[in-house]
Amino acid sequence: MRPARRTGAACLLVLGLAGPALAQDEGRKLFNGGVTPSCAICHTLRDAGAAGEIGPSLDELKPDAARVAKALRTGIGQMPAFPQLTDAQVQALARYIEQATR
Repeated sequence: MRPARRTGAACLLVLGLAGPALAQDEGRKLFNGGVTPSCAICHTLRDAGAAGEIGPSLDELKPDAARVAKALRTGIGQMPAFPQLTDAQVQALARYIEQATR
């Protein structure tokens, strides 16, 4: 095997392993200020260091990713919809919240 191929394979392996961590980081960034209004203003989420008191505590609610994605897209109760988020951002945020509350 040529060195270039080994390097390429190693990079793919590292990226594959780092993928979930990078997605978690992206979701955390979105939660803490990547959207307006910030999720952290309203919701408590220990993993994000958030202690909001307007919306439900996500640590207690433990929503799955589908429920979070739906709330982000359509709004729920006092929570507005976030139409400015791309599908990838919605999925990153939804997966982050699901993982952080397990």
